[in-house]
Amino acid sequence: MSDIEFKTLEELYNRIKPALYSKVEELKRKGISYVKEEDIWNYLSINVWKHTDNLSLAFMVSTIIDLKEDDIKSYVLDLLKKQERNIVEEGTLL
Repeated sequence: MSDIEFKTLEELYNRIKPALYSKVEELKRKGISYVKEEDIWNYLSINVWKHTDNLSLAFMVSTIIDLKEDDIKSYVLDLLKKQERNIVEEGTLL
């Protein structure tokens, strides 16, 4: 089986976008509507994938699916605080 190579980061992003979308939908069902696909991508790029050699699509998709809710919530809430935006989560203004 040959390895798939991507010419651009955008090609790779588009390839794993269904997994990102799936994770966002899972979070929405849990009342976390402020996390976007890009947030998950950026979080994993900085905190997981950057420190891993020879990334495979399977590993990347697995890390998306296995991403802990609290980890992505903390990351996005920190970003939102830096932007001085307010969000509503589960009926409570943060």
